Amino acid sequence: MKDIVLVIPEKPSPILNKMIEKVLGNENLTVIDSPESLPNMQNRKILFAVELNEIGTSNNLNSIFLKLYQRGKDSLYGSEGAILIHSNFPLFTKTYAQSIAFWANSLGCSFTGRPLVEATKDLENFKAMERVYNMALEDICLLQCEELGKRFLATYPDRPRDKNKLLVLHSSHRDTSNTLTLWDMVERNLSGIEINEINIGNGNILDCQGCHYKTCKHFGKQNRCFYGGIIVEEVYPAVLEADSILFICPNYNDMLTANLVGSINRLTALYRKTKFYDKTMFAIIVSGYSGGDALAKQLISSLNMNKTFRLPPYFSLMAVANHKGDINKLPNIEEKARTYALNIMREI
Repeated sequence: MKDIVLVIPEKPSPILNKMIEKVLGNENLTVIDSPESLPNMQNRKILFAVELNEIGTSNNLNSIFLKLYQRGKDSLYGSEGAILIHSNFPLFTKTYAQSIAFWANSLGCSFTGRPLVEATKDLENFKAMERVYNMALEDICLLQCEELGKRFLATYPDRPRDKNKLLVLHSSHRDTSNTLTLWDMVERNLSGIEINEINIGNGNILDCQGCHYKTCKHFGKQNRCFYGGIIVEEVYPAVLEADSILFICPNYNDMLTANLVGSINRLTALYRKTKFYDKTMFAIIVSGYSGGDALAKQLISSLNMNKTFRLPPYFSLMAVANHKGDINKLPNIEEKARTYALNIMREI
């Protein structure tokens, strides 16, 4: 197994200490608490365990990542990450976890599905689970940490080379979309992959309406959803068949498009029956001005942290292109598309 590194930039609270123990058990590990103690971080199992301050950040961890960025974009390549966050306040645990995952992923770190256990003030974020588990809040928290530890410390066999089915979801028009043009550049460099491209913009995508849990689970057992449509007829079967999913994401107001959001939300019914730990996620994101990282973090949170998709290293290809055709004018864009395609073929 890869060497284990515990990144713990502040003195942990009693509850964070318990969370760490549940994830790592008695494993031998290297402890990092400052940029000065930073060893080679490639090909490691890295657990980020963070205490947040009043404004939802960790200055020490920010400094650690700054040093990693200064080492270069491959400073975490080959490593696998997991995240524990505790806060004495009710906010910021999820958004800071998104930043950790985004930063680490941009440096080559992958994350297993559901890599985060967060604990907010008084463990309030576990209250919704009390009726499900019939346990005390702290016990629920520590149980989730134990389950994370099993996934995080597991040694997985190499993915079979015959698993090469890629589902591509988008809701754009090919004659005007810089994002689809960038995907076309990537696709030209893909080989040995079976690609299924679905334009969900051609359907009437109803967003999730928040059915009762039992109703959602009833339809999910049948690989269906109460609201039907293209999501049930085309997307569900394609998701089950695919080994990886690539989301084509133009940036609208620093948000994913409505059809993509609706599609992700509607995966909940399918998720009731089928978890997605064995499926890998990718994204191509094009912004008119800025904000590609905002969309990348939305995808990390909704699909990796919540829906259990594996986050591979360098999962997103981002670019800025405003007017029609501007994507073709970006410096080295064809080379960036080729490099991204190679990453897909390596990770699929």
